[in-house]
Amino acid sequence: MQFEGDTARRSGGGVEGLLRAGRWAAVGSTALAAVLAAGQASAQDATAASVDEVVVTAQKRAEKLQDVPVAVSALAGKQLAAQRLNKVDDIVSFAPSLQVQSPGGDGLPIFSLRGVSMADFSANQNGPVATYFDEVYRGASALLGVSMFDLERVEVLRGPQGTLYGKNTTGGAVNIISRKPAFETGGELTVGYGNFKRREASGAVNLALSDRMATRFAFTGEKADGWMTNLTPGVSRKLYASDAYAGRLSVLARPTDRSEFVLRVSASYQDPINYGVKAEPEDGLGIGGAIYNLFGRPGYFPTGLGKDEVENNRTLHRKLRNWAVSLHGEVGLPNDLTLTSVSSWDWGKSFIPEDSDGSPNPALEVDYAARARQIAQDLRLTSDFAGPFNFIVGTYLGRERIYNATTLSFFTDVDVDGNGVVDAQDCLANFFVACRFANSFTQTKTSAALYTDLKFALTDQLTLRGGLRYTHDTGKLAGYRSRILDVGGAVLGDVIVPADLAASGVDRFRKNNLSGKIGLDYKTDAGQLFYVSLSRGYRGNAFNAQAFFDPSEATVVKPETLTDLEGGAKLELLDRRLTLNLAAFYYDYRNTQFLNLDNGLQKLVNVPKARIYGGEVELNARPWQALGLRLGLGLLDSEIRNGSLNGIDLRGNPLPTSPHVSLSVGVDWTLADLTAGTVSLHADGKVTSKQYFDVFKTQAQSQKAYGLVNGSLRFDAADHRWGASVWAKNLLDQDYYAYRVSVDTTAENYEHPGAPRTFGATINVAF
Repeated sequence: MQFEGDTARRSGGGVEGLLRAGRWAAVGSTALAAVLAAGQASAQDATAASVDEVVVTAQKRAEKLQDVPVAVSALAGKQLAAQRLNKVDDIVSFAPSLQVQSPGGDGLPIFSLRGVSMADFSANQNGPVATYFDEVYRGASALLGVSMFDLERVEVLRGPQGTLYGKNTTGGAVNIISRKPAFETGGELTVGYGNFKRREASGAVNLALSDRMATRFAFTGEKADGWMTNLTPGVSRKLYASDAYAGRLSVLARPTDRSEFVLRVSASYQDPINYGVKAEPEDGLGIGGAIYNLFGRPGYFPTGLGKDEVENNRTLHRKLRNWAVSLHGEVGLPNDLTLTSVSSWDWGKSFIPEDSDGSPNPALEVDYAARARQIAQDLRLTSDFAGPFNFIVGTYLGRERIYNATTLSFFTDVDVDGNGVVDAQDCLANFFVACRFANSFTQTKTSAALYTDLKFALTDQLTLRGGLRYTHDTGKLAGYRSRILDVGGAVLGDVIVPADLAASGVDRFRKNNLSGKIGLDYKTDAGQLFYVSLSRGYRGNAFNAQAFFDPSEATVVKPETLTDLEGGAKLELLDRRLTLNLAAFYYDYRNTQFLNLDNGLQKLVNVPKARIYGGEVELNARPWQALGLRLGLGLLDSEIRNGSLNGIDLRGNPLPTSPHVSLSVGVDWTLADLTAGTVSLHADGKVTSKQYFDVFKTQAQSQKAYGLVNGSLRFDAADHRWGASVWAKNLLDQDYYAYRVSVDTTAENYEHPGAPRTFGATINVAF
């Protein structure tokens, strides 16, 4: 299955492409409505068919998805298991306008939502799309861990967030909600086997300790050989392996009828053989050739390699550890008020050793290490008045401390002085070749906020909504130091010292921000919802973690701001056989943060102005009880309006990972309902048009249009005590890139290929 050029040609670019794609969406919706109408007349069980209701907490209240006047996608229950959402990265398979990059490997995603993303791979950064686990914000990549197991649902909110959520963000929020303990005793276990010798197991045990207390322990584990083969003699191994384990203990207590507390303690561990790097030369000298040629050696040209083969000289283990504790409490107060508290402590540690040049030569190798600790408290008061006015008012305090250490090694096999030994003298003679540069620092960020969300029913159908958030952010770098080392690791001298940052004032920041939202929504007598809103989001200052060679690289950038004008509709049609959700938006995006590489120097900078507009269509249908259909269409046009980097005018270029069109589809079909049980088929797919991974609109750092198809066939016993399935992901074995970037030091295009076809079988039992 190859989509090269096809989607791009059909959709075009800019306004024309969006209009064409919108027309196709309208045609598809009309055709599906006709199918539904026909199904209503012909299906024997037509009267029982309706789209499943999904309850979300996107607005910090339990509400039906169709009653929430914001652009939100949600997946719950059996659909989560059917789509095998095992990693945070997998969420992109169902949410419109959501893309992901994984420069640090699987499970460490950088999300792009409606073209708003983070153009920085450093472990100290917080992205503009926030990730929440059971209402706990986790910003640093070292805190993400293995968290996609035993889930109740996943929600993706598009657009700026701040009046309801603990952390102010410009792009949106991903909410991952785990299953709470229930007042019953039982459990479940799933085991599976797949290609690449994949072994997996997951399960949970639930105990009702009394009529007021229950506990649940859930776990997951997987181990698999890597799908990429390294052919370098002496270090040949299977790269992109899996070796991950996690567990979570939850305790639920309801001391009174109007109070509830949930304590969660979780831990995770990963120790797989790391990903491999594919690389393509950017010039005729080969990877590293500009340096190697000076010493009578050739650069590297990858030849005769298969699509999942590389020649890397370094194949080490990637290590991640996480611990987390959270306490979620709700207490009912007099006068229809509820007090909610979310307290959390998170700790994480990561080590990612990389063969960054993608060759059998040690031209460029990077070690990324980080330790992160975060403490946060969110406290809010929610009203549930019978009258027209209701509110949420809250306060948030979060403190994040990250230790970051990165080591770059350059051409450590070059004998500069020709004495037959590569040692400190070779590095001192050149200050680059046969050298290592190591930087380290401790970053501390504190964010304190007051926020409120208000709604007032002007009439029985028209509601005015609004909210404000005041944020006070501070940041500090301590001990920032970059040192030059020889190939053995001995320190040869300092390049950047803490005094350099203090002298230029880039070792700290302090910022106050006021942001908010105002909107109207109208609900018809038939229950159809229409809404419009104006909101403003904010992403705080950031420090550059990639300063190595000169104090001028050490920068602290301005905050990002995003103003969103948005409107939408949520419709229930054909006796709830069809739900149709529409959204259209216009973003004014200021001071976008980018990590820029220029002649070997890396600086974190702001691009002053960009604009994004587009829309989404989400359609769920159940023509008859046995068949469920889902479609999500994202239309996007992004453009940098003002900014230049490296002397290049960026005006007119699209933002990274902002394809014009992204289309996802899903089918759930009960093929047979037998006395012994049911046989069901699930299929889902996503098509993404061409996108770029940089701001320069470079073809070599782009991904052509492509599509992925996944599916499973499942049997569930009539008594629900056991089941079995066979599954496949990337069924058509599509080739694509998960990440690409230009590295001028070695004149290469650095690339992370997407995973090939994987498949397997699972058996599950309930007790």
